[in-house]
This record gives sequence, C-alpha cells and structure tokens, in this order.
Amino acid sequence: MTVSAPIQEARPIEIVAADDVVLGGHFWPRVRGTAAGIAIINPATGVLARYYHHYARFLAAHGFDVVTYDYRGIGASRPANLRGCGYRWREWGDKDFDAVLAWALARDGSAPVCVVGHSVGGALPGLAGHAPAIHRLLSIGGQFGCWRHYAPSRRRRLFLKWHVAMPALTALCGYFPGRRLGWLEDLPAGVAYEWAFRRPYLEDNYPQRQCEAVLRGFDAVTAPILAVTLSDDDIATVPAIRAVLDRYRGAPRTQVLLRPADLGQESVGHFSLFHSRHATGFWLDTLLWLRDGVNPWPDREVR
Repeated sequence: MTVSAPIQEARPIEIVAADDVVLGGHFWPRVRGTAAGIAIINPATGVLARYYHHYARFLAAHGFDVVTYDYRGIGASRPANLRGCGYRWREWGDKDFDAVLAWALARDGSAPVCVVGHSVGGALPGLAGHAPAIHRLLSIGGQFGCWRHYAPSRRRRLFLKWHVAMPALTALCGYFPGRRLGWLEDLPAGVAYEWAFRRPYLEDNYPQRQCEAVLRGFDAVTAPILAVTLSDDDIATVPAIRAVLDRYRGAPRTQVLLRPADLGQESVGHFSLFHSRHATGFWLDTLLWLRDGVNPWPDREVR
C-alpha cells in the first residue's frame, strides 16, 4: 500500500508552559480523509523534533492532526544560554508535554488525543497532569535510560559513554556538548545528570513525597498502551521498557518485541523506526493501533 497525497506543510507554533517557558514546534493539519484525532509526538532525549517530521507528515496524510515540538533546552526550545541550565526530565513531562497536551485538548476537545512517545517520550505522560485525557499511547523504546537495563553485551561501553563521560563533560562545560561530539544534541545539565545517575526504578529517583506524587501521576493514566522494543535495541531492552510500563498501573498495557527481520531489515536499533524506509511497513502498522486500538503484532507479545 502506498500513499499519494499532497505534501502537507506544517506551520510553526509556540506553546507556553505553566512556568512561562516558550516551546517551539510545528502543527501538521490532516491532509484528507476521515479525521482520526490529534497525535502528539514526544521525542527521545537529545533528539530534535524535526527528526520526526517525516512520520508526522505520514500521520497527517492518514487523517491525524499532528503536533511535534522540542523540549525545553533542545532545538527550537533552546534558551540563548544553555550553560548551567537546570532543566530536568521531570519538567519535560509535567511542564512541557503537559502544556502541549493541554494545547491539543483546547484546540478540539472532542478529538481523541493519541501520543507517540519515543524513548523517554514514552515515559513522560506519567508526569503530566492532563494525562488522564490521553486516548491511546504508542511507546517506542520507552524507558528512562538506566545502565542496569542495557543489553549485557554493550553495557560496559554504554556505561562509560553515558554514565562516566557525559556527567564529566557536563561538569566541565556547564551543559552536555553532545552535538560537538556527535552524541545526540546538546543537553541541559539537569537532564544529563539525571540520565547519568539514574537508578533502575522510578521510585528510587525521588524523595518520598515527590515519589508519591509521581506514582499517582502514572496511576492516573488510563489510556491503553502499546510498548514496542526491538531485539537489537541495546538501550530499550525488554526489562528497561517493563520498568516503565509497570508504573502505568491504571492502564491496559501490551509489550511487543520485534526482530529486525519482522520489518524486513537487517538491523533497526533504538532510532531508525522513524526513518522513511518504514513508511510502507512499520508506519502503516502503527495506524492499526493509533486509529483502531488493534495490536498489529499479537504473535510478538511479551508475557
């Protein structure tokens, strides 16, 4: 199946978070067909929103209004001076994603809002106050990046990179200079440290009072969740994704483990599912979940 639809240009938008931080993004109106709802794409850590623009255009061609955006400290939401910036993952969820979700709900309160969360983007809904309004969540490699959950064969190398080199460089520069190294985008110091010193489970990373509030937020999410990982993803392994999924205790949850061969590829890893070569395969399959709530890979469920 192929898509022949006019190329839809997005319009730039700005969304103001509750603490007056301005987030830059794009809105992609649906091209044609029956309205399927609104889709919000949550990026991975250190990945620009424009990385997801091909997939956003695809969703717009299939009936979704789509919102892409950069978290505070990244891309179009980067401040003039990133040095010493204390932005943290929690703010990406309870302020940034929450503001984008509120914006989408205000635009059309009757339209179902679906979320596509890549990597940390699949975990952030649990931190957002408006998350009970989410209709459906597709989590792709959704996890928080704890080294204990990395693939054993790559654990030492990834530990040295993200949990030794990254915090050391962040302390030296006042932010993580990822772009200069070719290691994702630059990161605010708070995000870099939170990733570097992450403990395995959510409740291990907050003082008790904060932890209780965070867990209540995850419990409030009731949208069905389909969580995808790839067998060759060294970061978002089955245990890494399970550690997040288990905290969404109020939601129906399904986890699937795909092999690259299932997608006609030799390798996929943590990032390439958003490359346009998947438009006639994996991307079409995601529509079954986002529009209809049907798991396209029932024989790949993790029990």
